[in-house]
Amino acid sequence: MSAVASTPRFARFRNLEFILGALLAGGMCLAVIFSSAIFPGGAEKIDLMARLLPPFMKWAHPFGTDPLGRDVLARVITGGKISLQVGFISVAGAVIIGVVMGLISGYYRGFWDMVVMRFADVQLAMPFILLAITFIAIAGGGLTNMIILLIVSQWVQYARLVRGSVLSLRDREFILSARAIGVKDHRILFQHLLPNLIGPVIVLMTLNVATNILLESSLTFLGLGVDPLIPSWGGMLADGRTYLQNAWWVSVFPGLAILLTVLGLNLLGDWLRDSLDPTGRTSR
Repeated sequence: MSAVASTPRFARFRNLEFILGALLAGGMCLAVIFSSAIFPGGAEKIDLMARLLPPFMKWAHPFGTDPLGRDVLARVITGGKISLQVGFISVAGAVIIGVVMGLISGYYRGFWDMVVMRFADVQLAMPFILLAITFIAIAGGGLTNMIILLIVSQWVQYARLVRGSVLSLRDREFILSARAIGVKDHRILFQHLLPNLIGPVIVLMTLNVATNILLESSLTFLGLGVDPLIPSWGGMLADGRTYLQNAWWVSVFPGLAILLTVLGLNLLGDWLRDSLDPTGRTSR
């Protein structure tokens, strides 16, 4: 009986989206976390005698080498640190700001709601590339500024999502009962409202991590991202674009790393959406 009862609880983890997403995104994250143990020599070891070595020619360099003789596999795994760091930290910052703004805006409404939402409308109307160029021209490039840029550009998504959910929940019976017995506003916001809207926020977080990895790679490829001396997937794509005809592997393998990581995160986001939203579940 216990085995039968526990089957529905674990059936969702046998979903193909979850399995593939966990393998792709989880495998890349584990490889990045343990990159120093996998490649103790690092990714900056130069060997000019082995420059532009094709992939699968030597066991020491399974993905080949770049124009300076550096191992492409080591650089792909090590470069993932920057991309994943930008993706997760920027999303965490955007969630904190956006959720707080959305809770306050939707719960109190009035003047505060009008100011926050009009500011959000103006920011959403601004093209991201224009915002990125303006911000980087003023503040400069670098890893920290890249994270700040992504936080500034994405907090409004969480604010609007949370505000809409709060507006539909603020007049429900359990909120009115909490007010009637004298529960403080901050407890209503974070103990009663927030747990009821955390599901959509988690789904959006998962999808935005993938989006931010792509944005970081794109901006770094254009020279607007992190320092070119720091290995990152976008920087590796930019370095290898002049060698596409003669040494395709220099750019292809970082591109595949981006593709597989973003695909895994998107699959996990779809799985989370179906798991956390009962009305959106489909039989599989």
